[in-house]
Amino acid sequence: MTLAVLVGVPAAGVAGLGLWDGGIDTDPRRTILRDVRLDLRTAVTRLGPVEYDLHGTEGPVLLSVHAGLGGADQGRLFAAWLREDGFRVLSPSRPGYLGTPLESGRTNEEQADLLAALLDELGIDRVGVLAVSAGSPVAYTFAARHPDRVRALVSVGGVSMPRSAGTGSPLRRAFMDTVGQKLARLTAEVSLETVVAGTLSETGTYDDAQRAERVSHIMNTPHTRELFAAMFDTTFPYQRRWAGTDNDAAQARRARPPLERISAPTLLIHGTQDGDVPFEQGRFAAERIPGAQRYWMERDDHLGFWLGPRAGQAQEAARAFLRRHMQGG
Repeated sequence: MTLAVLVGVPAAGVAGLGLWDGGIDTDPRRTILRDVRLDLRTAVTRLGPVEYDLHGTEGPVLLSVHAGLGGADQGRLFAAWLREDGFRVLSPSRPGYLGTPLESGRTNEEQADLLAALLDELGIDRVGVLAVSAGSPVAYTFAARHPDRVRALVSVGGVSMPRSAGTGSPLRRAFMDTVGQKLARLTAEVSLETVVAGTLSETGTYDDAQRAERVSHIMNTPHTRELFAAMFDTTFPYQRRWAGTDNDAAQARRARPPLERISAPTLLIHGTQDGDVPFEQGRFAAERIPGAQRYWMERDDHLGFWLGPRAGQAQEAARAFLRRHMQGG
């Protein structure tokens, strides 16, 4: 879609986009949402360096495992609904994202062990885990390989079985690494509604009327609109997130996580109209993780847990689950 938008743009306009920095804020201590400030650091673990954000000084630790095209900023943002609940939130950049090199761990198993090494380096014994989308296979593997480190696990829209989809053609990659990402940001500044509608076309299985209704909800609910804009920002700059995104796709093709070996209390949350990670992925995990609880979000898409009209209800269910299993610090 972005390539099509660029067709007909005057050469001078393209050149201007090439000179514009895109307005991308890469400050490691930046504000990513009202009352949500990032403070990125790097820990040198026994398995390699890991960039992370740790918010809070007291309370049990929640490990936020981010999705594709993400990083520590996205992990922190996706856990922001818990900022008043007394948790410390640990948000690492997985290998290939932002400041964590891919060499720190490519496979789900290596990344799971890297998370354990990060906890060791920070002196953290046990954690609750919040995992999202392409981050869920790593979280599932972490829970299976390090059961003594996990108090509880919540997965939202999680990948649980092999996927064959790739991350796009080399032409699309080259384009998005240069002018395309700037054009996307310019489009958002001129018409955020256009970006919202385009996103929902990919994240949901909505018909035109359903999509228009959801676009209206996001655009006309101030805090939801601000959250969407912040989510959009945590995908830039693309080139610092593509290596991890490519690696996630490779791992998703390789194997499925050891769901049957998970012993931690687990809550699975999935939208029934998820167009990115189909609902069958949630059901697949629910059938295989022993004792897993489930919260199916009817008529919601991949981002409904944060942006949908019933997001508050789903978040309250997850909040109650985490409180119940993380009492005692």
